[in-house]
Amino acid sequence: MKLSILDQSPIGVGKTPHEAIQATLDLAEAADKWGYTRYWLAEHHSSGTLADASPEILLAAMSSRTKNIRIGSGGVMLSHYSSLKVAEVFRMLEALAPGRVDMGLGRAPGSDQVASFALQPGPNSYPIEKYPQQVFDVMRYLTETFPDDHPFRHLKAMPSASNWAVPWLLSSSMGSASIAARLGLPLSFAHFITQGGGPDNVKWYRDNFEPSEWFDKPRVNIGISAITADTAERAHDLALCRHVMRLMRNKGQEMKGVPSVDEIKAMNFTGADAEFLEQQREKSVEGDPDTVKAKIEDLAEEYETDDVIVLTITSDYAERQRSYELLAAAFALSGEGRIENASV
Repeated sequence: MKLSILDQSPIGVGKTPHEAIQATLDLAEAADKWGYTRYWLAEHHSSGTLADASPEILLAAMSSRTKNIRIGSGGVMLSHYSSLKVAEVFRMLEALAPGRVDMGLGRAPGSDQVASFALQPGPNSYPIEKYPQQVFDVMRYLTETFPDDHPFRHLKAMPSASNWAVPWLLSSSMGSASIAARLGLPLSFAHFITQGGGPDNVKWYRDNFEPSEWFDKPRVNIGISAITADTAERAHDLALCRHVMRLMRNKGQEMKGVPSVDEIKAMNFTGADAEFLEQQREKSVEGDPDTVKAKIEDLAEEYETDDVIVLTITSDYAERQRSYELLAAAFALSGEGRIENASV
């Protein structure tokens, strides 16, 4: 089993974004030693609970704090940026961490419409309809394969490199899965977002995959939300952090940081709120290490993959780190799948 980490750099209540970023770097360093395969960073904007708006910058810092683990984006929201700039960012990261960079690309905004408008260089500069072409252009820049009659054929994504970051198209729906299949690129499916219909979408991707000049067969990993602790009771308490955040988001209420377990227990929930939280618990991957390991293995079997990325959100950074440490021990991780070179 290749087990990896997706980090959204959560800001605990009473903590600062600076502390959240430092906790991310500390966790990456520990994950490198524990044997995780990859460490991905997410991109979010104008958020009171998630600190990382520029995963590419944080990845550069992470490259100097880690030695063997793959590092990457999960992902860069391509609709905000030019394909050349993204290609050059990942060329630079590849120069900093040769042979261990993943390039996760997404088409979601990573925030609301106002933030999306502010991020783009002009009104509708990169509408969502252009996303497949943007992805295709990124790959052309990285692999230096624009055709001779293309206006960009003389452009070089700098710095030059013999290897290129391994691309993954992020998906939580059939839309992005179909793009990955059509372009012949690996798929990273966010089970933790949809939790419904995911295996069917991934099966469709495999069945309809069109081999490309870059990949001759489909590749899949899945992103899940999971948490464990030294006791099942504590794991269930910690899992409430993310469940309550999802509840408040559904109600249109922005939280000022990830709430602690004690704060959650002091909250007053309506009957409908309590029912929602119980539904989340029933679907969640949480419990003691053996229970969580079994649930992860079941999901991996359902999606027919051995490549799983785990998202864990808590208010307390030490307890989040402990969860990942316990998972690494439960799976007896050895760093499988870390070395992977893609050559120009």
